[in-house]
Amino acid sequence: MASATQQHRRRHAILQLAALLVLVSPAAAAGGACKSEKFPAGRSYETCADLPALGAALHWTYDAAASSLSVAFAAKPASGAGWVAWGINPTGEGMKGAQSLLAFKNNGAYVVNTYNLTGYKPLSPTSTPIAFKATELAADEGAGGKVRLYGTLQLPKGMESVNHIWQVGSAVANGVPAKHAFAQENLDAKGKLVLAGAGAPEAAPSPDAGDSSAEAGSMETEAPSSPTPSGGKKSSPAGAASTTHASAPVVIVLLALVGFLAIV
Repeated sequence: MASATQQHRRRHAILQLAALLVLVSPAAAAGGACKSEKFPAGRSYETCADLPALGAALHWTYDAAASSLSVAFAAKPASGAGWVAWGINPTGEGMKGAQSLLAFKNNGAYVVNTYNLTGYKPLSPTSTPIAFKATELAADEGAGGKVRLYGTLQLPKGMESVNHIWQVGSAVANGVPAKHAFAQENLDAKGKLVLAGAGAPEAAPSPDAGDSSAEAGSMETEAPSSPTPSGGKKSSPAGAASTTHASAPVVIVLLALVGFLAIV
């Protein structure tokens, strides 16, 4: 009788462990609230992730053969008359050097400007050239007051991961986006996006008090030079997982194993 009870406990523990492994698998954790976003007909993306700052989300499809990255960035502007922006930084982790897409409403219709952010001066009312060919630029309104920014970027061959930044602002004056707030979540709006393989965006460390990226606000722009993938450094291995997102599942699995060993 005792042996049968022990076997039953073992089977039960194995089933619990299997269920936990399914729950924490990369496929199950590949998207959170972002999965509920409903796009207009003709727009769909392979992967999405809720970003760790500003209540933003990113949806993307990466065609490795064509080195093409299609994105939909969704965030709520800091005010109804504000703006949202997302971009890639091929030379660093902050906003300075970012090749960005910025969306705002102008005369009742959304426009998307491109900016090569090179310094801390006011933006121009019109686009400036960026390092990546940008096509299919558009924006619309989603649920909950969010603005959805769309675009496709042509990336250098072999780029497996990118530093990306995102931001929201509260005002646009005469077609010029005003600088954003400097709250901690504004300063934390940056990370690494793994393109090749399954990988959610990873939040970058918070900037130090003396970090120039903490000054990101109104920026000056200029024509970019040709970028080197990942700022000239070796990119992360394909499928590299974010340490921020991987730590909790590892703890859960370890706890499950301890419980299993305790009853066998």
